[in-house]
Amino acid sequence: MFKKINAWVHLWFGLFSGIVVFVLGLTGCILVFEPELRSLTSPWLHVDAAGREMLPPSVLYQTAKKALPDKKLGTVWYHGEDHSVSISVRPDSQIYVNPYTAKVVAIKGDSEFFDFVKEGHYYLWLPEKIGHQVTGWGTAIFFILLVSGLVLWWPKKWNKRAVEQSFKVKWKAKFKRVNYDLHNVFGFYSLLVALVLAFTGLMMSFRWFGDVVFILTGGVEHERVEVRSDSVNVELANQYRQVDKAWRIGITQIGEHDKKSIIVGIPEKASDPIYLTVDMYKGTWRDVALDQATLKPIPGGGNGRMRDLALADWINRANYGLHVGEIGGITTKIIYFIASLISASLPITGFLIWWGRRKKKSAPKVKNRRQLASVG
Repeated sequence: MFKKINAWVHLWFGLFSGIVVFVLGLTGCILVFEPELRSLTSPWLHVDAAGREMLPPSVLYQTAKKALPDKKLGTVWYHGEDHSVSISVRPDSQIYVNPYTAKVVAIKGDSEFFDFVKEGHYYLWLPEKIGHQVTGWGTAIFFILLVSGLVLWWPKKWNKRAVEQSFKVKWKAKFKRVNYDLHNVFGFYSLLVALVLAFTGLMMSFRWFGDVVFILTGGVEHERVEVRSDSVNVELANQYRQVDKAWRIGITQIGEHDKKSIIVGIPEKASDPIYLTVDMYKGTWRDVALDQATLKPIPGGGNGRMRDLALADWINRANYGLHVGEIGGITTKIIYFIASLISASLPITGFLIWWGRRKKKSAPKVKNRRQLASVG
């Protein structure tokens, strides 16, 4: 009875979510290598360091302000020694500045290829509120399909014939058999990574799911405090100087991994802290809030080092790196790319299996000889 229910769930859930899983898998393949592909196709991201010192954020920020006087600017992002600095232009653009000469090298909007791919991966190109639910619940169904698929894959007997059918693709067989093996065997080989992709995707899709994981892993809810700077009378010129000092502290004292990669927030008010994002390493990062006057970390205004975190906090912080394959560098990215490609193929191979069986069932039954004789 259980096997029949499991097979029914796998069939109809698969048919119902096929398009969503296909799009998520295919767009995921592309997004795995987004940084590398952007680097190859975007020459404005690269500059010649030539042993020079980077200019402080206030200089780059004011240069961008002159170039775009009517726009509201956001954070200043240093991407490393040989890369241009990007400054966010609200609501949806970036201005790129050479960190050594303060020259504007490019202004880019959100109509690029990767932004289109992200819209498909996040919302299936639907309105955000609707698309978020579609992709979120599609991911949940995909997780169920992976578990039910493992049950269907599991051999009744672990003999030689069963092992060959479960772990090998018969490439010389007919199309139907090859297609079945691609679904069954490749689905098994990609199972572990696909489960990680689905699980981490659910944590990003639904706040309640992340909260449940946090509680089950022993997480303790921290008291939320309003993060404010005590310096309420800081003049604008002095504010810029403090931002530059905070940046210097971030790259020399606070950051531990890839120190020259840092995001600096420019406070809008004297009561706002100076936000820094450091240790952008393997898909993780560390946020720090500094008081404008003292430049000391504000309690409750950031998070600690990865190695100092409890399990629940570590899972929350590492979730993005686990989802995109950054956690293990290029090796995990290649593995994730293959697993995502297989995941995208599963709805297709699964549909062909179902369609072939459906056609077989609907074929007219051949009459036996006695029936034929009576007709004659």
